[in-house]
Order: sequence, then structure tokens, then C-alpha cells
Amino acid sequence: MVKEEIINAIDIGSSKVRTLVAKVIPDDPKPHIIGVGEAEASGVRRGAIADIEETVTSISNSLEQAERVSGVPVQHAYISVGGGHIISEASRGVIAVARADNEITEDDVGRAIEAASTISLPQNHEILHIIPRNFTVDNQSGIKNPAGMTGVRLEVEAIILEAPSSYVKNLVRCVNRVNVEVDDLVVAPLAAAQAALSKRQKELGVVLINIGSGTTGVVIYEEGDLLHSFILPVGSEHITNDLAIGLRTSVDVAEKVKLEYGSATPSRFNRKDEINLQNLDEKEEGVVSSRQIAEVIEARLVEIFSLINKELKKIDRAGKLPAGAVLVGGGAKLPGIVELAKNELKLPVRLGALREAEAVIEEVNDPSYATAMGLIFWGMGHLEEQKSSGFNIGGVSDTVGKIRKFFKNFLP
Repeated sequence: MVKEEIINAIDIGSSKVRTLVAKVIPDDPKPHIIGVGEAEASGVRRGAIADIEETVTSISNSLEQAERVSGVPVQHAYISVGGGHIISEASRGVIAVARADNEITEDDVGRAIEAASTISLPQNHEILHIIPRNFTVDNQSGIKNPAGMTGVRLEVEAIILEAPSSYVKNLVRCVNRVNVEVDDLVVAPLAAAQAALSKRQKELGVVLINIGSGTTGVVIYEEGDLLHSFILPVGSEHITNDLAIGLRTSVDVAEKVKLEYGSATPSRFNRKDEINLQNLDEKEEGVVSSRQIAEVIEARLVEIFSLINKELKKIDRAGKLPAGAVLVGGGAKLPGIVELAKNELKLPVRLGALREAEAVIEEVNDPSYATAMGLIFWGMGHLEEQKSSGFNIGGVSDTVGKIRKFFKNFLP
């Protein structure tokens, strides 16, 4: 009998820590989610570790829930990396083909990608991902996988994602403190794309927008290639803060207002529509305008989409992505956000639907679980590569292993 495998994922966000335990059955493309844990995230601010002890407690609480549901101890996991400190930049690598008959091997491909990683990094930064976009063999460009072709010179265009070493070390330390080994660190929007985007969307051209609590992660694909990735230091918690100031109420009440009465469409309310805050908290007094609440939410979302449009203009893709925009993350569930995004981005927009999975709890299909589910699919891709190549996949310090894994993950 072929052995089943277990893949674990821990998504460490600014408001929640989500843990998934998945059973992978041979010849079944769908993961079976057998454990789910969710805990309030303390110690994380806008994707960065602000307090190690609080973060460790949050991870531990989430882990305990997932282990209790699954009955499986979580000893290793794929971990999400968020925060506006992540930098994306383009790079090129060039090598001479090694074999005498000029046939390009996988080792040549790996060497080319590794050559692309020899860039001048900011002080105390390290590479998280080296993602090949396309290859050029001699004078023939636009090649997706050059292995097996013949040529003298191999060149690769790649996207490199990097982060401050201190942040990476603190994140790994928090995970290790709960006796969990890191299988890999994955930038959050890249993981979300694994769960929410199809191959066809990536080929046509698409932007994935992952609206979290403290940050908004964005990835853009075209012709199957990653074109650009960035993380904005603004998210749905900023909407809550805006409401707290605008309504002159507490942050807790403002969060309830957002979740229960929030909308991104002021025009659906008239001036007489009001909400009694005492219905949300007996200590509160007064009524607030539903239209005012929607105007506050709309203003912050317009800011987020305008910042995204600014980045799209930099790569000449504003209004030019046929598959449009896909919204995921907890902030994507606000009523009216899809229509607002259409107006601001001038693109077709839809709420992301996650790839199919068997799950013990229906909530894992929610857009807020996109990153956690994406980590599971990321792990499945690495597991498949391990079995097919016999290559030993190491931890976050295994540079060559990472190169091979990322090459496998991003081939269309």
C-alpha cells in the first residue's frame, strides 16, 4: 500500500494565526484537511514580529486546536511570510552550457537560476524566493523549460523576493519555540495565488489581491510568469481604525460595525439609515449613519486600490489584464468591494474561489484561508518533486534545494 503523507501549514497573519493539517493521498489531487486551528494573533504588527513571546503563544494556541482536531502532532510546517518589508526585484543569470554535445540539463537550469541570485542585496537582507520567468537559449527567447534543448548559452530572467534577515530569523525562532521545524518560508501572496488562481488566469494575465488585516499582498501574472509582487502596509484593520476615529467609538465596537454593517457602497443607503451603537455594546451611546460608515470604508479601499493601480502602471499593466483581479483575504468579504474594485482598477474583478479540497470544516474554503490553503498546495508541489526526482528538499538554508523547488512550482 502506498503511504499517505501529512503536510502542515501555519499562516501567521497580523490578526489571526491559522494552522492546517492535510493528509495527501497518492493519485488524489485534492488535499484532505483533517485539522484546523485558528487563534488571535498577538505580537504581530503589519506582518512583522513585534513581540516574540506573544507570537509564540498565538502560534501555540492555533497548533493545539489543529492537533486536537486531527489527532496528529505538528512537527514541521510551511510558514507564510508577510509584511511591507519584502522587496521584489528583477534579475538575470547567464551561464555556458556544460555538456560537450550542448544539451541543456536540469543542472544547467539550476546553475542559471543560481547565477541570477548573485545580486547586490541591501545590508542584512536575504533571498526568500528565486522565481524564473523565462529562459533564452542562444538567441531564442521566451522559453519556459529549456531542459533537453540544445544551445551554447543559457540565460534566465527571474524575480527575486528578499526580506530583512532579522525578520526571517525572528519568524523562524517563533516557530521553533513551539517545537515545529520550518519546511519552507513562503511569501504570503505567492501562497494565496497557489490556492486561488488557475493556470488559465495566469496565462491570460491576472492580479491577485490578498487583503489581510495589517497588509495587502499583491501578485501579478502574465503568460504563466510572475511579473511583479509587492505588499502594501495597509489592510482591513486600518478600516477599523478609521471607523473608530470617525464614529468616536472604541476599536472593538468599530470592528463589530465593520463586520455586521460594513459596506463599500455608500449609495445603497439613504441619509436616514442609522445604527444604534448600544445594540453592539451596552456601554456605547448614540446612533451613527449607515452612509457615513460606508463612506469611511470606501475611502480607505479607494486608497488601497489606487496604490495597487500605481504599481500596475509601473509595469504597464494598469487596465490591461484580461483575467482581471481576484480578491482574497478577510478584507475581501466586505459587501460592495467587488464593484468598487472594478471602478478603481478598470478591470473585471471577482471574489477568489479556492482550489478544491476535502475538509473537516467548511470554513477553510473561505477567502481568509487562501494563504493557509496555498501553503498546503505549495507543500504538495514540493512533495511531488521529491518523489519524482529523488532530490532531498532541505530547509530554508538549502539554497540549491530552494532553487529547484521554486523552478518546479512556477513552471506553467
